[in-house]
Amino acid sequence: MTADEIHALVMAFPGVEQGTSYGQPAYKVNGKVFTRLRREDHSLVLQEVGFDEREMLIAAEPAIFHFTEHYRNYPVVLARIDSLDPGSLRNVLERRWRRIAPKRLVRERDAGKPQG
Repeated sequence: MTADEIHALVMAFPGVEQGTSYGQPAYKVNGKVFTRLRREDHSLVLQEVGFDEREMLIAAEPAIFHFTEHYRNYPVVLARIDSLDPGSLRNVLERRWRRIAPKRLVRERDAGKPQG
């Protein structure tokens, strides 16, 4: 995926705002980090990924998914942007968004109403 494609996909979720986290470009929802860029390895930090799922993703697609020692004890996987599949990204982001978005936005999205 390109940076523009990532941006468009992330910003399609209701309530997303651009910001920074640890000095890196980030996207936030409800004041919480939704996802962020890691410039040092051109990856996205994807949260809400359990340890078993992370291991499965890394085993299945090591060219895309990885983690650093820093994230060992966190439910996080890193995804290399250049190789990332939009569907995989959307699925992981959907989980994170549902956890941190205001409940009103979740209900509206589920009901198919326009979000504002």
